[in-house]
Amino acid sequence: MTSDEPSRQPVEHAHLADDFAARHIGPGEGEVQHMLDRLGHASLDALTEAAVPRAIAWTERLDLPEAVSEPEVLARLRTLAAANTVRRSMIGLGYHGTHTPGVITRNVLENPSWYTAYTPYQPEISQGRLEALLNFQTAVRDLTGMTTANASMLDEATAAAEAATLMRRAARKPSEDAVLVIDTEVLPQTLAVVRTRMDALGLGVLVHDTASCLPDVELFGVLLQYPGATGVVRDLAPVVEAAHARDALVTVAADLLALTLLRSPGEMGADVAVGTSQRFGVPMGFGGPHAGYLAVRSGLERSLPGRLVGVSVDADGAPAYRLALQTREQHIRRDKATSNICTAQVLLAVMASMYAVYHGPTGLRAIAERVHARAQGVAGLLHDTGVEVVHEVFFDTVLVRSPGRAGDLVRAAYEANYLIRHVDADHVSIACDETTTDRDVQTLVGALSGQKNRFAVAFGSGIPDELARTSDYLTHPVFSSHQSETAMLRYLKRLADKDYALDRGMIPLGSCTMKLNATAEMEAVTWPEFADLHPFAPEADTAGSRALVADLEQMLIEITGYDAVSLQPNAGSQGELAGLLAIRAYHRANGDEARDICLIPMSAHGTNAASAVMAGLRVVAVQTDGFGNVDTTDLKAKVEQHRDTLAALMITYPSTHGVFEEAVADICAVVHDAGGQVYVDGANLNALVGLAKPGKFGADVSHLNLHKTFCIPHGGGGPGVGPVGVREHLAPFLPSVDTFATDAPVGPVSAAPYGSAGILPISWAYIAMMGPDGLRRATQVAVLSANYVAARLGEHFPVLYTGPGGLVAHECILDLRPITKATGVTVDDIAKRLIDHGFHAPTMSFPVAGTFMVEPTESEDLGELDRFCDAMIAIKGEIDRVASGEWDAATSPLRGAPHTAASLVQEWDKSYSRAEAVYPGVTDRVGKYWPPVRRIDGAYGDRNLLCSCPPIEELAQG
Repeated sequence: MTSDEPSRQPVEHAHLADDFAARHIGPGEGEVQHMLDRLGHASLDALTEAAVPRAIAWTERLDLPEAVSEPEVLARLRTLAAANTVRRSMIGLGYHGTHTPGVITRNVLENPSWYTAYTPYQPEISQGRLEALLNFQTAVRDLTGMTTANASMLDEATAAAEAATLMRRAARKPSEDAVLVIDTEVLPQTLAVVRTRMDALGLGVLVHDTASCLPDVELFGVLLQYPGATGVVRDLAPVVEAAHARDALVTVAADLLALTLLRSPGEMGADVAVGTSQRFGVPMGFGGPHAGYLAVRSGLERSLPGRLVGVSVDADGAPAYRLALQTREQHIRRDKATSNICTAQVLLAVMASMYAVYHGPTGLRAIAERVHARAQGVAGLLHDTGVEVVHEVFFDTVLVRSPGRAGDLVRAAYEANYLIRHVDADHVSIACDETTTDRDVQTLVGALSGQKNRFAVAFGSGIPDELARTSDYLTHPVFSSHQSETAMLRYLKRLADKDYALDRGMIPLGSCTMKLNATAEMEAVTWPEFADLHPFAPEADTAGSRALVADLEQMLIEITGYDAVSLQPNAGSQGELAGLLAIRAYHRANGDEARDICLIPMSAHGTNAASAVMAGLRVVAVQTDGFGNVDTTDLKAKVEQHRDTLAALMITYPSTHGVFEEAVADICAVVHDAGGQVYVDGANLNALVGLAKPGKFGADVSHLNLHKTFCIPHGGGGPGVGPVGVREHLAPFLPSVDTFATDAPVGPVSAAPYGSAGILPISWAYIAMMGPDGLRRATQVAVLSANYVAARLGEHFPVLYTGPGGLVAHECILDLRPITKATGVTVDDIAKRLIDHGFHAPTMSFPVAGTFMVEPTESEDLGELDRFCDAMIAIKGEIDRVASGEWDAATSPLRGAPHTAASLVQEWDKSYSRAEAVYPGVTDRVGKYWPPVRRIDGAYGDRNLLCSCPPIEELAQG
């Protein structure tokens, strides 16, 4: 016990039995007072008054309903769920019913070891989820016939949009007039999202039926669907060959389950494959979240957007996994980045990968054969009753032609409790999936034909030999070793045990807000009334979910001070893009086409600059001053220089440097005076809720991070939700929720109208259970905790930036550069040594190289805060031993970290003892976390790029 640590008394939480806020907020009353005393402030309100600038402070109580208990919030969610009607969906369009194996539901989706983990930027403590993602990449690579697949995309539509820009970059010097050709069979939501993105970049799109020929235009890329939106399956090789002959690239959006029976895009010569893995055991969730995928042929792997898991080696030469080619990422390349993606869909990719592992190649093919057979049954029975079936070759979707009667058929199916797709006045389509039964086929055909109980379901394959798959897939042993539930359970447990998540301890990542994801918040996610809704189901069937969406929008409007909110963006990066597209469209509507300059401070989040470029804006950097604030002199000069072309300023508030900038209201006024708009990045909103409202202190638009401030878990690197809030004048330019509209000022940015609607109950429940007072107190305690950590560690590691009174916001930056200069001990050394102490490192070298950015959040109690501080102080003691000459940095435990259990039984020739290696400081010997690998050689992995499951012999050698 340190001198700074109070004696451990029971935590004082008033009304603990029914007060959710007291459970969510870690420090009790006595602990809060101890921290306040350390800082010299009498109360949380006094600390707030000292830290938050008066110019932005919101002193009124939030106009939100009073807090409710956990049982009450679940009862209210049950009422909303009951307002939904779940019919058997046979709409298709990339969303299908699926059976999630119970072992995956219980041990992945509902397991905090998986859903509370962070992005695997510390690979030594992320080996479990990295292996699961490598399985995902391998499955996608094998099924698509491509060389390399990434670790997931946000959804199929955004994957297609990313593929379009990839094709533009990789094509042979296309002219400015070259267009993207999109086949008429591409899913309508994919077409809409790709249009949005191409329009922002000034790239042309031409929709064309490529079945006969390519259009006579210059083209840089072609986007095809396989099978098509109407279900048709055709040989795409001739189109691919024709495109290549004209120096264009081809992307095929492909159904992974269909690819177990059909020739792969790679075998047809495609350059890129995209799609979704939703039907691999992930519920539809009214549109999401699901893991999209993107895979490429050889030669394009280093142009892949998103994250890529690769195989490297650790300090002992053993195989180890890490994120490869990270220098491509947007936080490093900024406005030169090829993508703004900051959130993948890791949790959903893990589910999909485990679905593939559990079923294996034989099981997946059997599922696909059943789906296809039932579609054949639907087609055969309808044909026998005189109904015209349009396509002869299909996988799971049957297109029916009935002139003038499509609406009647849709209604007949609806009355029989089925949803089918209304294609146009003459056509409907019927999509079978894993959940479709023989009885479904009989009942639906009877309803459509009026001839009930007369049919026997026909089985068989309608796939011609020239389109049938003959190549192997999923041949790695991982896909044939876990088919029993016992084996699968133990595999999932073994992987989870390798990782560090919030169920082990604090993850003090600055800017990432790794707070409690309460069980009560998570509970409704798997309820079928929310999980089994198709995103294009009729409004009458989705009243409960749409009411929840509207309610959550109003909650966020009150919290932020904006006038309108869209929940469609399914990541913070997409929220940024949507906000900037709204600004660009607003200027265009006002005739200000020339306004295309976006000012971005050097301290901004890395995605800001990338998002601005994707929105068609030109980035101009603004300097920051010695206190971490926007340099107002430089800002005013840049504003004046670009007065006639200024579109926007993007700033993060509180700043990425961890301070409440005093001049933010004045900064907004300067930009508005020049005709620009102000975008406030909402990544740090956890320092503002209940204390300040961006929409009231001068901002015009913000994206929010529901996976940060509002408790949706990070899921090991996704899912995320990044809604965008705007003032009234920008509301008409929010992304369209009508996927099929063609006249919206701004089209959709995500495939589903409400993005990742399936996880919105989490944030709804959090706000409802916290209430206005709980939300404000949570923010105050977050600010208190950050300042307490800064106070305890400041004498050992200088706090780089502070505001008035030496206070920080909800995070602080510890400057490690003097240590590195004096001793050679690096930020990496300290991060890896924290693993030996049982901690995930803070954010490294962002926004300042050679620093830690620490954000403790409000959910960690004083004991955990002190444990982290004690670990950092113990590490400083080891650094001092290096500084004194007792240890050399290269052979010290700092450079040797992290230490594995296996390393203890090897020959020990180090300058420190085994005990010093693995039980440093006051490390808990009973609950110690043991990393599975030693420090990983990142450069080796990039030089020897391997992004699929390595041969089993290599793992055995390791």
